[in-house]
Amino acid sequence: MKFGHYDTEGFYDEMFTAEGQPRPGYLPLMERIESLPEGEIRARQAAAEQLFYDMGITFTVYGHSEGTEKIFPFDIIPRIIERRDWEHLERGLKQRIYALNLFIDDIYHDQKIVKDGVVPAELIESADGYFHQCIGIDPPRGVWCHITGTDLVRDEKGEFYVLEDNLRSPSGVSYVLANRRILKRTLPLVFEKTNIRPVDDYPAMLLDMLHEVAPPAADRVTAALLTPGMFNSAYYEHSYLASQTGVELLEGRDMVVQDGYVMMRTTKGLQRVDVIYRRVGEDFLDPLAFRPDSLLGVPGLMEVYKAGRVTLANAPGTGVADDKVIYAYVPRIIKYYLDEDPLLNNVPTWLCSEKKDQDYVLANLDSLVVKAANESGGYGMLVGPASTRKQREEFAALIKSRPRNYIAQPTLNLSRAPVIVDDHFEGRHIDLRPYILYGKDIKIVPGGLTRVALVKNSLVVNSSQGGGSKDTWVLG
Repeated sequence: MKFGHYDTEGFYDEMFTAEGQPRPGYLPLMERIESLPEGEIRARQAAAEQLFYDMGITFTVYGHSEGTEKIFPFDIIPRIIERRDWEHLERGLKQRIYALNLFIDDIYHDQKIVKDGVVPAELIESADGYFHQCIGIDPPRGVWCHITGTDLVRDEKGEFYVLEDNLRSPSGVSYVLANRRILKRTLPLVFEKTNIRPVDDYPAMLLDMLHEVAPPAADRVTAALLTPGMFNSAYYEHSYLASQTGVELLEGRDMVVQDGYVMMRTTKGLQRVDVIYRRVGEDFLDPLAFRPDSLLGVPGLMEVYKAGRVTLANAPGTGVADDKVIYAYVPRIIKYYLDEDPLLNNVPTWLCSEKKDQDYVLANLDSLVVKAANESGGYGMLVGPASTRKQREEFAALIKSRPRNYIAQPTLNLSRAPVIVDDHFEGRHIDLRPYILYGKDIKIVPGGLTRVALVKNSLVVNSSQGGGSKDTWVLG
């Protein structure tokens, strides 16, 4: 297969310039692919997909007619990021996470940013991710957002923008690791010719971070990953990360609070747990502090946490910064706490809770993307240019009934990258989710999860909505 008839169609293409020339970092890849015998690249794509099946790399889609357990669709043509671009992203992400952590700590303590009129109190109070139970908590090192997945997009000029922040319980990093393992086996010669920064040390980085944020009194640190169980959509990732880091994989029923500490049940009796990497939402963490009907959490866990005898990563309450209305204030948050301009810009955003913005949004639904403030996975969203009149009318009613719950953004011409379609290559829209760890310092895995909208002309990259992924190569 050749790239001779590949058409960028006026979009910013990750692999080719507007004139059809390969970008420098992609040249060894293109030469290798075009040197393969006819049919070989499709055979390697099929082999990669089979590896996903054989390795059990799956995710769950509930209510799907074809069954729930699926492999994560994967395209073997990698997405390559030049060193200079990555260094810019790294600086911008570190700045953003540092400021957001200061913001979360402030709103659960003195709320100086509210008193100074930068962020309205009612927006914080009405955010789904804000919990009164977290007021006054002091997590070790003052770190609330230990693991963050920040979604980035590139526009038609090649500029990077932050699309949204995911600080609650970001998923997908297991696919970053799996993609790399599979692509090393699929395109080994390209790896030999290209200086690609590794991602394989993420489990070690994660374990180091969990140990760094352990309670100061912890002697020999025992860490665990708290999962809702095997029926959760991300259970593959939970079990994979637990096995790779060597931490215990536990459900709420495997732990108990005794004598002021969290203990896990073992064959040798109860053993203390010092750090819990939670993949359970706040509502379900502790039935004594949140939802009394929860069977997923540990009764009394929050009291131990408040007393500083166990660390929860991410800290409960970080989801306030996931709120898409709070997102619109992040440039002001960065300026307030750091006295710096953002190195990475937000996508322009209209807040439907503000009358002037709402009027504009309602008048331009056919050209905007409307998002619910607390939804994820591509749900609760209207893509104006691809919507029907009926859908726009339904969203207009939703906006009017709950204006606080909706924001709108322009429909971006997201950058594209080639994917294999039958016997040729076509461009598909992509985004990028780097993973940021915050313990002693802020560290970022070089690359992240490149998600790709495999449906032609679609802008929705989420796996639950028909999206797939690519390996992401950051050049050294």
